[in-house]
Amino acid sequence: MDQHKSPVWLEASNRATLVLAAISGVLLLGMLVLVFVAVFARYIFGTPILGVNEVVQLTSVGVVMLALPFATAIRSHVSVDVLDNAIGPVGRFVGDVQSRILSSLVLSVLVHRSWLKALDAYEFTDTTNMLGLPIWPFYGAIAAGMALCVVVLLLQLVAILTGKLRL
Repeated sequence: MDQHKSPVWLEASNRATLVLAAISGVLLLGMLVLVFVAVFARYIFGTPILGVNEVVQLTSVGVVMLALPFATAIRSHVSVDVLDNAIGPVGRFVGDVQSRILSSLVLSVLVHRSWLKALDAYEFTDTTNMLGLPIWPFYGAIAAGMALCVVVLLLQLVAILTGKLRL
């Protein structure tokens, strides 16, 4: 099997995450337009747009959390290979397995905490200060993005352990 060729089921998850990444890109473009219009309105017309900072902050959550699973799926996170030659193929294999297990565990804890925070924000009707936007959906987006990232990591782990994915 080609070293860079992934199994079909891993490719399917990659395509699913691509859709979320595309939505992330649209959100980023919308955020860019909003900031441009806000700066233009402030300096040309002297009328700032109320709540732009809140919208940008909340949109940033969507941009990052929707793109995170895709970045994980295509393995574009930063990796260091300084010791690759010294540890050999077995060491790299162990490192790949350990990194996915550890990342899955840590992200699972963060998913759980984010989900609890989303439930709290919903129960207490937490909103932003200026526009009064509910914040529970954004905690939910954080939980969902990281949960999908855990799924991708676990699929990669299975692919590595079955020899269907070599990094």
